[in-house]
Amino acid sequence: METAVGDEDAVGRALERAQANSPFLAHLIEREAETVAEIAQALDDPVVASRIDDPAMPVARRLRIERRRLALITAIGDLAGLLDFRRATQALSDFADYALDSAIRAAIAERVPGADAAGFAAIALGKQGSRELNYSSDIDPILLFDPATLPHREREAVEEGAVRIGRRVVELLQGRDADGYVLRIDLRLRPSPEVTPIVLPVNAAISYYESQAVAWERAAFIRARAASGDVALGQGFLDTIRPFVWRRALDYGTIRDIRGISRRIRDHHAQGQAFGAGYDLKRGRGGIREVEFFAQIHQLIHGGRDAALRAPATLDALAALAEAGQIDRGEAAQLAEAYVLLRTIEHRVQMIDDRQTHQLPQGEALDRVARLHGLESGAALLDLLAPHVERVGRIYDALDGDGQTQVAAGGAGVEQALAQAGFADAGGAARLIEGWRSARYPALRSVPARAALEAVLPGLLAAIGEAPDPGRALARLDTILSRLPSALNLFHLLEARPALARLLSTILCHAPTLAEALARRVELIDGLIDATALAPVGMVDELAAQMREREAGDDYQRLLDHVRKLVGEKRFALGAQIVAGASDPLDVSAGYSRVAEAALAVLAEAAIDEFTVRHGRVPDSELVVLALGRFGGGALTHASDLDLVFLFTGNHLAESDGEKPLGAVTYYNRLAQRVIAALSVPTAAGALYEVDTRLRPSGAQGPLVVSLDGFAKYQREEAWTWEHMALTRARPVFGSVAARAVVQQVIDAVLGGERPPRDILADARKMREDMAGHKPPKGPLDAKLLPGGLVDLEFAVHTRQLIDRTGFDPDLRRAISALAGEGRLPPELAAAHDFLTRLLVTLRLVAPDAEPPSSASRPVVAHAVGVRDWPQVVASLDRHRQEVAAAWAGVAEGGN
Repeated sequence: METAVGDEDAVGRALERAQANSPFLAHLIEREAETVAEIAQALDDPVVASRIDDPAMPVARRLRIERRRLALITAIGDLAGLLDFRRATQALSDFADYALDSAIRAAIAERVPGADAAGFAAIALGKQGSRELNYSSDIDPILLFDPATLPHREREAVEEGAVRIGRRVVELLQGRDADGYVLRIDLRLRPSPEVTPIVLPVNAAISYYESQAVAWERAAFIRARAASGDVALGQGFLDTIRPFVWRRALDYGTIRDIRGISRRIRDHHAQGQAFGAGYDLKRGRGGIREVEFFAQIHQLIHGGRDAALRAPATLDALAALAEAGQIDRGEAAQLAEAYVLLRTIEHRVQMIDDRQTHQLPQGEALDRVARLHGLESGAALLDLLAPHVERVGRIYDALDGDGQTQVAAGGAGVEQALAQAGFADAGGAARLIEGWRSARYPALRSVPARAALEAVLPGLLAAIGEAPDPGRALARLDTILSRLPSALNLFHLLEARPALARLLSTILCHAPTLAEALARRVELIDGLIDATALAPVGMVDELAAQMREREAGDDYQRLLDHVRKLVGEKRFALGAQIVAGASDPLDVSAGYSRVAEAALAVLAEAAIDEFTVRHGRVPDSELVVLALGRFGGGALTHASDLDLVFLFTGNHLAESDGEKPLGAVTYYNRLAQRVIAALSVPTAAGALYEVDTRLRPSGAQGPLVVSLDGFAKYQREEAWTWEHMALTRARPVFGSVAARAVVQQVIDAVLGGERPPRDILADARKMREDMAGHKPPKGPLDAKLLPGGLVDLEFAVHTRQLIDRTGFDPDLRRAISALAGEGRLPPELAAAHDFLTRLLVTLRLVAPDAEPPSSASRPVVAHAVGVRDWPQVVASLDRHRQEVAAAWAGVAEGGN
């Protein structure tokens, strides 16, 4: 590699600073004259450049000299500005991997000559694991062995041989002689280091992490990597314990414990907390550890749900978290900038004497560190660091949430606190809280649960007190606590996310439907922690991709649970958007539909894959699913079921090609039953959707699935008006692109006129009368079933469509627009549709009985439907009902 003159000059200046200010580097410069002459060229790959090609040299001596050369190359490249922070730390880490691997191979070969390094793996943790090793760091590996594959001597217990190999590895790397040392090794991060051998059987380690490991060990494994030795063995171990690190269900007790570690570090290293000479760059307030903990806490919260956030390196983790919207971009940039500077100065401190220290020295020694970095004095170095340290400390302090006061114990003290918080009936609220404190419910009987309650109570009561009806919200929270087996994780979550307590109080105050869902499955609140919780949900393909994400080895049942959990969270978050006033109910309604469509796609695919294992596939044939009703129109509510029709393409006389073949009709009827079960049967993760198949040909009396040819023939020759009305909102939602297109052609042809002649007006009037008799309105706000409600609007639209053979679109809004544009329906129906739909979607959450909600919740409804206050809600409902009733009457009487 050719080097520029500028590079050579920069190296020269760096060598001068190193000789003048670092005894360790000055010694290396004197001893490694050949390396000094080649530093500029060596920076292309410092690890390779530092190696010695001398097979006869003992491995211990070779590694010591190589480490010495690498230390000089990386230090001078760093000081010259030719090796940036990432490349310097990666070079140090790559050398540690190489040295550890060399030591393992040598230790095994010494005991069993000629044996390969099989069955012995080193898992790199900490900064080696994330390839961020500092200049004079020790390494913290976990050493594992596989008794079945580790080479060992005859008549030697394999466990004993593994420990001896481990001891030799440590000796080769850590022993000092005239050539120095290679690496300091700390094996205390292994499970129960006080009682376990230094090398663990891999299965024993797996058992420990699956059953006994504590919170800090989860954080440690964020940066774990199979680094040396039998890498396949190490990677298999990491793959197996991945669910331990990246948990599907959030455990905020873990987050609290990790924060506790940070607080204990601050307390233990109190002398290094104050910024100035003597400041601890790693453990001090605003230091390196707090940047790392900030990233790791957010990774543990969100990484189980988003694999893109599992980046081991701190800078990569901050960037990924910011990109995903989980942390503020500006704060991420500030933390990253501070991290690079703090780590760089940490390197300068360690370069002085090759000591594993993180503390800024004092006096002349601090000036020496500053001059090594290219500054004039220690004061200038402190001025450079100060704003970064302050910003890191402030950002981390905000996350930590210290300083909460406790709610007073005793009736009078609680009542006073509640009255100050805004509770009108402070006495009644106090009795509920005292009941919680007295462990009236099973969820509150453990000591940790009651401790978590006390920790979260001040913020929780303050948040609920801000709600329009605090008493109602508290009563609904009491109902939730009464049904939970454990409240520990809920309290930890609310403590970790104070803003979530305010959103929860809003939900409890205004949305009994969501409160009831929480009482059944409190983990639904997990879906609100993401920054995107109050943003529109993604498109169908994006949602389906999230639902398909599974851990290695997950089976069909785990997929059913995973989809139910994710759908539940998405639906809950969509409902919260309405209650929080963050989204238009029309957009939420479309979001509910996209979530359902994605779930149908993923579960139908999975059911087909399971079914084909035994029964194979029917050649030149496939399942197609039609959505009808609100699902077909892409406008579900929180409570909507799914109206589905199942069809299959190809020859109905064909047979499947599996181990147990079935005729096509039997095949697809059984397969459809599997799909329905996948969508509707409750699992451990709860229920999903109710499925209604009564709109299929011949209704409930007909077969569950019919061939496409049979469906087309039925619609063209036998179907009644009500079935053609249902077909106006039919939309293929599952099947190949080609199959959906063919089905859509059949629908278009039928609606366009290829159907039996019927007296559509007479049929429509009769159907509406029958429906009014059998399905009266639930209450005075039933936007669907009241005269002039959505049902009348749908009858007006669909009757007009079928008579005039125009304006067909499953989306009711677009259909109204098309018909109004042709003068076939009054244009004011568009606004009526939007108002009534917004009201319906909102009331499914706020007042599912269609009765007027509480006075506190009425402003929520008014905001959702786009009017100023409750009187305007009532007036707008009356006006739009009159418009719809008039339009339906005009159609029913045969007018335009």
